[in-house]
Amino acid sequence: MSVFKFLTLIILSISVLSCGSNSGQKKNDFSIISNIKGKTIANNIILSLSITNHKSYKIDSVVYTLNGKHITNNQDLNTFKLGKQTIEATVFFEGKSQNTSLSITILNSKLPNVYSFKIINEYPHDITSYTQGLEFFNGELYESTGQRGESKLRKVNYKTGEILKNIDLAKEYFGEGLTILNNNIYQLTWKSGTGFVYDLETFDKKSSFKYGKSKEGWGLCNDGTQLYKSDGTDKIWILDAETLAEKDYIQTYTNKGKIVGMNELEWVDGKIYANRYQLDGVAIINPENGAVEGVIDFRSLKKKVTQHKKLDVLNGIAYNMETKTLFVTGKYWDKLFEVEIIEQ
Repeated sequence: MSVFKFLTLIILSISVLSCGSNSGQKKNDFSIISNIKGKTIANNIILSLSITNHKSYKIDSVVYTLNGKHITNNQDLNTFKLGKQTIEATVFFEGKSQNTSLSITILNSKLPNVYSFKIINEYPHDITSYTQGLEFFNGELYESTGQRGESKLRKVNYKTGEILKNIDLAKEYFGEGLTILNNNIYQLTWKSGTGFVYDLETFDKKSSFKYGKSKEGWGLCNDGTQLYKSDGTDKIWILDAETLAEKDYIQTYTNKGKIVGMNELEWVDGKIYANRYQLDGVAIINPENGAVEGVIDFRSLKKKVTQHKKLDVLNGIAYNMETKTLFVTGKYWDKLFEVEIIEQ
């Protein structure tokens, strides 16, 4: 399959984008005019703004903001997050002021790079595990599995597949992603709106937490300071490590549009690696602006595991800091693969 077709399959499942216009806005004495052609603007283009003065008032000044941050009327967009954003102009005129807004969608300026892989090692993996979260900590592998009545939290000897520690979730919970920070294991559940915090050594449950605006729990990772949570949409939420409140979010976008369904997450050398649900590929995401900068083609891996009726998609990414290599597996796969990533 060509690189173009692969990108189309794995990444470019684009939803209809909102138009950069004032349509639907209340009638106003002023409106924002921009240099956006069509619906979107790439982040390597200077955004030019001006005001249409419908009633010919004497304008004293105009203050522009992009999602609350002050910008100029000729603004470089490289430092701004991708996705749907709002420009607001406050127009000061004749001793009064009035606000008007404009919705825009910022895209990445570059096509994602495409990567393949080389298998370094193959290790046994529990074929009964519906893998949802996977993470190394101090050279040891931790796994969260899904399905109601089957969901578990585990510590695993990755070289032998031996289960070193295991707890079962209550039957009403569908386990999802996990991450480890500050000697805590954080585990998501799918539609229950609840996450759990466990003691790293004992697996004793210390507390639980509720989600904010994100309705579902999918993937989870951390950068050593804060947590990143996917929810099945184009958003990856940034969580405070202490309160677990959703502080902010990024939107995952390419040069064509938004990407939804980011599932299991892993922090690798300053980037977020994310499984794309139901597709055997991994997106490489810039955590600063949400840009999908690369995609790894793992489609051939599924053929290398035991084929059976319950065999499901690739899901599970773990970066081992000790070996500096990536480990991947899937739902009901009997192998865990240690791989080297290669740019095509």
